[in-house]
Amino acid sequence: MNIRYGLAAAASVFVAGLAAAQSYPAKPVRVVIPWPPGGGNDIAGRIVMAKVSEAMGQQFPIDNRGGAGGTIGTDVVAKAPADGYTLLVQSSTHVGNAHLYKKLPYDALADFAPVGLLTVQTAVLTVHPSLPVKSVREFIALARVRPGEILYSTAGNGSIPHLGMALLGTMTGTQYTHVPYKGGGPQVIALVAGESQASLATVASVLPHIRSGRLRALGVSLARRSASLPDVPTIAEAGVPGYDMSPWIATFAPAGTPRAIIERLNNEINRALKLPEVAQNLSAQALDPWQSTPEEFGARLKADYEKYAQLIKLTGARIE
Repeated sequence: MNIRYGLAAAASVFVAGLAAAQSYPAKPVRVVIPWPPGGGNDIAGRIVMAKVSEAMGQQFPIDNRGGAGGTIGTDVVAKAPADGYTLLVQSSTHVGNAHLYKKLPYDALADFAPVGLLTVQTAVLTVHPSLPVKSVREFIALARVRPGEILYSTAGNGSIPHLGMALLGTMTGTQYTHVPYKGGGPQVIALVAGESQASLATVASVLPHIRSGRLRALGVSLARRSASLPDVPTIAEAGVPGYDMSPWIATFAPAGTPRAIIERLNNEINRALKLPEVAQNLSAQALDPWQSTPEEFGARLKADYEKYAQLIKLTGARIE
């Protein structure tokens, strides 16, 4: 009898979820982006959600809630009703924060339902022309004979550039000196000015300087080449097999959001990412579209959660 009641309850939940998905969305869907306007998260979220809005016949207004490394806006979504009417567009900083902050008001995995990936933020190992290297192999060879002498700038302690360089050092047995700055802009300015000699920076932030010859690109951080720098090899193929630092931007919903709604949102997001104009607009910002199922994104989320934990422990980065 208990089994029968259990099956009946499960069926009831499934039917209710299906009915909710069929009428969804019946009102505007708030999209919280926990960063100020103009950054990669904001650009990707606005481009993709505009098309999702058109397809679903309902408004998807963007709500920028910046502050505290993305944790303030993320907490808003963690505590929102699990009804599909509040979404989060956040980067892989989400899993980094789980290990950087001594205490967060939410659980980075348990309090969120993965909806789907939007883009990958390609980073590129870039050096100042004064550094006498023209390839990843030469860069590593120089670091081996000059341990700790190469200065690299980042957007701050625990940032993706910081963790990416830590990964490179770990995989190659090389040492570099970290020079943290307050944000990606100052990180690149320091490199162009020669205050630092190397940096793992987003393609969008250094592409104009690479094209003008003020900086030199050695290798991209992804497992595949970037459409924005097709002639630049990956770090993996340029001398560090297995290297992969693929910071993403993705969509989450509060944990407990009906499965049917998650799947509908995922389908519409992937449909938008396939549109030529969306791909072109994202690529113009050095953001490569990245389609996934909720399960694929969930697996990536858990894998990066563990990967970032190890890298942050290695660097000793901490935010109180």
